[in-house]
Amino acid sequence: MTSKPNRRDFFTIVGIGAAGAAVGCTNPAVRSGWLTQEASFRREKRPGPNDRIGLGIIGVGSLGGGWHHLGRCLKMADLDVVAVADVDAVHLDKAVTTAEGKIKGYRDYRQLLDHQDIHAVIIATPDHWHALPAVEACDAGMDVYCEKPLSLTVADGRAMVEAAHRNDTVFQTGTQQRSSERFHKACELVRNGAIGDLRTVKVVLGQGPIAAKEPAKKAPLTLDWNSWLGPAREVPYHQNRCHYKFRWFWDYSGGKLTDWGAHHLDIAQWGIGSELSGPVSVEASGSFPEENFYQTPVDFDVRYDYANGVKLHATGAGKNGVTFVGTEGEIFVNREEISASRDEILDYEVGSGAIRLYKSRDHHQNWIDCIRTRAKPVSDVEVGHRSATVAHIGNISMRAGRKLRWNPTVERFTKDAEANSMLERPYRGPWSLPDIPSGD
Repeated sequence: MTSKPNRRDFFTIVGIGAAGAAVGCTNPAVRSGWLTQEASFRREKRPGPNDRIGLGIIGVGSLGGGWHHLGRCLKMADLDVVAVADVDAVHLDKAVTTAEGKIKGYRDYRQLLDHQDIHAVIIATPDHWHALPAVEACDAGMDVYCEKPLSLTVADGRAMVEAAHRNDTVFQTGTQQRSSERFHKACELVRNGAIGDLRTVKVVLGQGPIAAKEPAKKAPLTLDWNSWLGPAREVPYHQNRCHYKFRWFWDYSGGKLTDWGAHHLDIAQWGIGSELSGPVSVEASGSFPEENFYQTPVDFDVRYDYANGVKLHATGAGKNGVTFVGTEGEIFVNREEISASRDEILDYEVGSGAIRLYKSRDHHQNWIDCIRTRAKPVSDVEVGHRSATVAHIGNISMRAGRKLRWNPTVERFTKDAEANSMLERPYRGPWSLPDIPSGD
């Protein structure tokens, strides 16, 4: 009879202490053996309709440790927040205090994944730290809620989709606008012809920030800078490089196009009806002031073509939101309002045989309900991946400086080796993404 290896055995085998940096195992056999057996045990213990769900949160900064995740989850009647993990001790201590000391706090997310009473995890780390814990959580038999944008690269996104599929993971992407009545109504009206034939979607995301260049500093003792960097290349610490401001560096994110784009491009895809595919071409330009410490564009203009003839235009300038333009009118929607070029458009009766879009009114509760029923949530991993991909290929076109043809079926650019090489990033060792079969 083969016994199940525990996490202490795992740490011993790979030669690091339990309090060490959050690094990936370099021995695929060890990692595969532990994760496959762990997943089998967890699947047998998945919560039923009346069971409470044990939750872990990886990344408890302003989003993960604030009202949006930790604060909300602590108030949910059917959840038990068991543990949190963060490489910043300040974030970690604040989260534990918020929970009145009733949860465990870890600097290494793998210790959280070892909890037998955790059924699901929320990942609210910087973008470059989404794929590793998401894939490991899936392969450990946990259900996952991962913040937007789902991935740092197209390849990372596909790896998360495959991990979720091979483990029957209920995987929600944090594009919570899909659980908003305004966005749902706008997309359902568009899909049912309230503005005639859809021609164009205009998306305004806001302009990127500018910061003065600064010298490197020593990282605070409370922050494990090496673990914060993780699979990204090694660079000196700068206050303007980490935490919220990670969004403006290519190593960790993709600027406004992935930050707000993950939300509004997702809604655009929903309205177009392409949430499981994507555009067929992209052409982008952007401005990159030399004096800017940040790397991502300040201004940008991205144009996409879809196979059905719809054009999508994303830019930073203008009123934040999404405008659907059809042959018989327009609908504008953002988080504060929904309006139309004619009042009667919003009262349009879709009639029998109408396209009815997935209806959710609470993104977290939708995920929890699906954990119990094993149904797909409103922002399933494939949907989140496809929406993030729209942003990624826009950034690639911008950096390549030319129009690109995109094949959404195979997720590759047509006849452009250089652009295809930008669909993934090398991981800094010893971090690595496992490719592990479920073992079932």
